[in-house]
Amino acid sequence: MSQANPEHPPMDLSSCDKEPIRTPGSIQPHGFLLALSPTLEVLQASENLEQMIGADAARAIGQPLERVIGEQASLQLRPELDAAGIGQRPLYLCTLGIGPARHFDVLAHRYDGLLILEFEAVERASAADFRHLHRQVGDFLLKVSDSATAQAMCELAAQEIRRVTGFGRVMVYKFDEEGHGHVLAECRDDAYPSYLGQRFPASDIPRQARELYMLNRIRLIQDANYTPARLAPPVNPVTGTANDLSFAALRSVSPIHLQYMRNMGTLASMSVSLMVKGQLWGLISCHHATPCAVAFDKRTACEQLGQILAMCVESREDASELQFRLDVRRIMVSMLAGLTQSADFIDNLSSVFPALLQFARAGGAAILFDDRLLTYGDTPGEEAIRDLVGWLDLHCHGDVFHTDHLAALYPPAAAMCGNAAGLLAMPVSRIHKHYLLWFRPEVVRTVEWAGNPHQKDADGANAAPMAQLSPRTSFATWRETITGTSAPWHGGEIELASEFRTALLGIALERAEQMAELAEELGRANKELEAFSYSVSHDLRAPLRHIVGFSDLLLEPATSENLEKRQRFLRNIKDSARLAGKLVDDLLSFSQMGRAALRPTLVQMGDLVRSCIDKLTLDVGQRQVEWDIGPLPAMRADPTFVQLALYNLLSNALKFTSQKERAVITIRASDEGAEWVLSIADNGAGFNMDYVHKLFGVFQRLHRMEDFQGTGIGLANVRRIIERHGGRVWATGVQGEGATFYFSIPKELHI
Repeated sequence: MSQANPEHPPMDLSSCDKEPIRTPGSIQPHGFLLALSPTLEVLQASENLEQMIGADAARAIGQPLERVIGEQASLQLRPELDAAGIGQRPLYLCTLGIGPARHFDVLAHRYDGLLILEFEAVERASAADFRHLHRQVGDFLLKVSDSATAQAMCELAAQEIRRVTGFGRVMVYKFDEEGHGHVLAECRDDAYPSYLGQRFPASDIPRQARELYMLNRIRLIQDANYTPARLAPPVNPVTGTANDLSFAALRSVSPIHLQYMRNMGTLASMSVSLMVKGQLWGLISCHHATPCAVAFDKRTACEQLGQILAMCVESREDASELQFRLDVRRIMVSMLAGLTQSADFIDNLSSVFPALLQFARAGGAAILFDDRLLTYGDTPGEEAIRDLVGWLDLHCHGDVFHTDHLAALYPPAAAMCGNAAGLLAMPVSRIHKHYLLWFRPEVVRTVEWAGNPHQKDADGANAAPMAQLSPRTSFATWRETITGTSAPWHGGEIELASEFRTALLGIALERAEQMAELAEELGRANKELEAFSYSVSHDLRAPLRHIVGFSDLLLEPATSENLEKRQRFLRNIKDSARLAGKLVDDLLSFSQMGRAALRPTLVQMGDLVRSCIDKLTLDVGQRQVEWDIGPLPAMRADPTFVQLALYNLLSNALKFTSQKERAVITIRASDEGAEWVLSIADNGAGFNMDYVHKLFGVFQRLHRMEDFQGTGIGLANVRRIIERHGGRVWATGVQGEGATFYFSIPKELHI
């Protein structure tokens, strides 16, 4: 195996995660570098300048560009420098002949106040030909678009890049959540060992190297045995610090990585970054057993192919992710529909247990609601679940808890890996111990590594943790069996579980509101029942006592001889019976108000008012009554019910003005934006506003029955009718001067 150049002292190979790879202070020697000022004066040069073009690097500093590369080359290069829009990424300018037999592709980019020119030695004398790039990219795009999976796309990319570059082995691998690389596709010469399906540990690529892969999407190492060419002077004259060569094509790489390559039997390599959604998804990694040059035009083609592959992978993954989420959401919607079937929330949940398992792709599920535990499928025992929930209640405070290795967080779970190696759990209440849990069983799997990731050297004599970074010396297949873990939870499952929790809370809140409304309605019904009991014990018994009393008097011998007294007793019996019947009829009417369905239609309120006045004609008799009716609107309401409400209000107005010589009853309407408001005012007995809260209660009277006859149900009926329309009722009055009753009906009914 080749070793590092003996001219360079050995390096500490255990600290490459701290190595300043962006500022190596040197370049790879298959080209040379010049850093120029805005006036094209040479400020820095690589030390291999003399080997490349016969010019001394130290003497080049401070010289104009043409004095260093020659007049002819400068005349050819200057127009390209003026015409090109040079940014921080290397741009191909031209191919120059410098000296009698050397030709160079010239790349330019600007960084840290310098114009950096890189001269890569090439065999051809002609300019780079990019005409083939369009055909290569177009053909690859057609092929990759027909691929069904990301793995098939990667296989096409590996084949195409090997064809363009001639590398002996091209791999495409994807990084997992822990940073390990998994080889998805490979195209190789038979002489090269295969790594297909194997994994490379995350420690093979240090953190700062990954960051650089994201910044600069392509990197070439032509010969791992190269001797770096240092920059002179060693610091950037503009910034006074080491040159940042992040975007330089010739940037020298870490000696640790070079040793890694030699350990792997690779002397030339190229990598292309695959960026998906702004993250390093994976790499296209090219290897060759001997030094291998790849010109800039071919590297550009590979970089374009990598970008196309990344975009296609992103598109395919987005489509798969969307389809997965749609499938899970469809299950969730069907579950939510089943959760409203009955009043018992837990029974509803247990009725959708099969869908719950399908929703989370789980082996078992459990619901704990206070002391009530329901399970379905393959779950741990009841005591184990209750202990687990107790631990969750103490240690997990988010909306959703998930893990595919429960025993690592909760040691007692080691005894239940068979059905609960993985857990997805969510609290349904922040106050009570209400939990919904999904369990996944253990999945025993074998992972193939390209070499033992836990060892530093080939014979395993010096074992080290994976986190310690150093170049490995063995890449032989090493198998690791992983136990105690379940299939991982998908991000979509976790997000939709959180959404499901929100929906459950919404259902629970709606149920609580219904219960509160029911409690309020029950409270009102109790009050009405109390009033009804009082009425039965007082109002209804009074006429019945009269009937019994006068009947007893009629049976007495003395009464039978007095015709006038007998007739008076019979009239009293008749009046009492009529009052009792009226009371029963009104009770029946009030009961029906709460049950009958409303049938709203467009109602002309003027016509309803006049119809009610016509019915009251007999009650008016010879009295002087002035009906003052203003313009009344048409509104949507149930005509039968609203007519009954109007009749009760007009009848009351007529009754409570009976002691006035001239009664004035005024009916008005006003538009209050979202609702119509009708008022009925009279100049009658009025009432004391201190007792207005009793006015619309069942059997509530603010006047003596001896003064104004009535059962005390009419206004309660009015309130029930109007509230069922979504409106409200209220009244104002002055005792002895009159009263005004109001009711509103919304313009948009929600019934």
